Amino acid sequence: MTPWMRKIHKWIGLLIGLQLVLWMCSGLVMSLLDAEKVRGREFRAPAAAKKAWPQDVQPVSSLLTQERTLTQVASTGWLMDRPVYRLVSEKSTQLIDAHSGQRVELDAALAQRLAQASYRGPGAVKSAELVDKSLETRAHDGKVWRVAFADAEDTTVYLTLQGDVLEHRNKTWRLFDFFWMLHIMDYSGRQDFNNPLVVSAAVGGFWLALSGIWLLFTSFSLADFIPKRWRGTRALMIHAPDGSRLRSVRAHAGDTVFSALAQQGLQLPSNCGGGQTCGLCEVRVRGAAPDATSADRALLSPSRIEAGGRLACNLKIDRNLDIEVRGGAELGAVHDAEVESVRALSPFLREVVLLPKDKLGPDYRPGSFIQIHVPAYKMGKHQIESPDEHRPAWAGLHLPTQWTSGSLLRRSYSLSAPVHQTNGRLFLLVRFCHGKQGGKNHPPGKGSSYVFGLKAGDKLKYSGPFGDFAIRHGEREKIFIGGGAGMAPLRAMVRDLLESGAEEPIHFWYGARAVADAPYVDEMQALAARYPNFSWQLVLSDERGTEHPSGMVHEVVKERLLQSHPDLQACDFYLCGPPAMLAAMLALLKKLGVKDDRVAFDDFKI
Repeated sequence: MTPWMRKIHKWIGLLIGLQLVLWMCSGLVMSLLDAEKVRGREFRAPAAAKKAWPQDVQPVSSLLTQERTLTQVASTGWLMDRPVYRLVSEKSTQLIDAHSGQRVELDAALAQRLAQASYRGPGAVKSAELVDKSLETRAHDGKVWRVAFADAEDTTVYLTLQGDVLEHRNKTWRLFDFFWMLHIMDYSGRQDFNNPLVVSAAVGGFWLALSGIWLLFTSFSLADFIPKRWRGTRALMIHAPDGSRLRSVRAHAGDTVFSALAQQGLQLPSNCGGGQTCGLCEVRVRGAAPDATSADRALLSPSRIEAGGRLACNLKIDRNLDIEVRGGAELGAVHDAEVESVRALSPFLREVVLLPKDKLGPDYRPGSFIQIHVPAYKMGKHQIESPDEHRPAWAGLHLPTQWTSGSLLRRSYSLSAPVHQTNGRLFLLVRFCHGKQGGKNHPPGKGSSYVFGLKAGDKLKYSGPFGDFAIRHGEREKIFIGGGAGMAPLRAMVRDLLESGAEEPIHFWYGARAVADAPYVDEMQALAARYPNFSWQLVLSDERGTEHPSGMVHEVVKERLLQSHPDLQACDFYLCGPPAMLAAMLALLKKLGVKDDRVAFDDFKI
């Protein structure tokens, strides 16, 4: 539950946070505006002094007998210098001249005179019109006279049909009213404090506080508050996947397996540093495994959980444990390598060739990955060199002038070529994580920035290889589907199969935005021409009018291969690419009835 709670907490926090910013900004603006102008008092004339009611007027009783409608309320008043009776019936209100007894009709000329009488500013009348109810007179029902004045504040005077001055509105009030709308979240009427948006924001804020408290407490355990010397120790037996025993260590009760191994120099692969978000630090518990946590269920498949798979960063040592770790003795090894070459394959994809100091063993197989150690660094965009044909794409990015990484990081990169075909080199395919184009000062990925800044001759350190994404050898038909940097492991697998003499049908479908974004296209076409059992298809999502089909790769492969395939159950599927593509492809295969054990995938755990 914790990963889902964190995700929901994050998104609700973002929404509530944006509204909090609006509340603070709107409140600040409203407090800075001139209150006299907001109230419309700057150019409003003071109320006229009360006048004595004249004696030579017609009695109201005689007027009431002349009215055909039943008058409910009769009152006296003044229309400028004219005494009037106001007769209110069920459906209307009438003004009657108290001297002549004639009905007074409020026309545009009279409305102008009344508005001018209530106005003491420098502007002249621009217009007078009868309008329906508007936001500026939302407290009054019915039609009103709107009289506009030509002054610096664009003052507008509103009057009722009976000649009463309702409001003086101006630029300052309109600005205040806009921020008032943002403040109370009533975007239609601008006066309802209990509208659904405000109620939702209040409920969301309350839930955010409760979930924050819950996440705070779940981030701690009792062991965090007990000194290590009081907690005692437990035995942690570490085995390789083949069953061989690597070592036995003593760890303090309450520590996680991830931190306990790190203290012994056995660094499990991880992109998140033990933050329960990448899933790379999986271990298998021998014997009775503790109950899977929500983080385990979110990042590991049900079959792996059933087999005892757990995240080491979430596995507490509360008893003696026997665990299996992938990577074996390589977990504690750090290798040195030199950058032999860096080649730009597309604007944001580069092939980096490393020459390791040590001889490579059989565990460097297609589908495995290494973890490059990214040191603390400071760099700027001028350090990333690009070919002339790629510079327009880089010019569309709004990168900061300089960015830094303050601590040692590890970033995972799959091998993009079989090592037995590269004379002991490691070929990596690295994608530059630049964020959304058009976002100003968006910090790029710390790992990809470091690798994109490497030059031939640079030295670096790495750990590995790791991973269980591997080819299932045999005669079953194989379908590879990928996108983005997912080209790396799939290319290595395809090359290994073809050059080892595989005769089963092999398909490779790769999705990119445009031809310029797709690496190794010429190589794949040459392999398809050389090997009759291999077919290659590039799919473009954003580019039209080429020889390649357009659309999302999972939709195109469904229409052109999967729907018409006679026996999908006889195929093995290998998937690797962006999370959205991978999720769509897994859902499609499940819908088509392909069993889980026939699908292997690598999502780079990001």
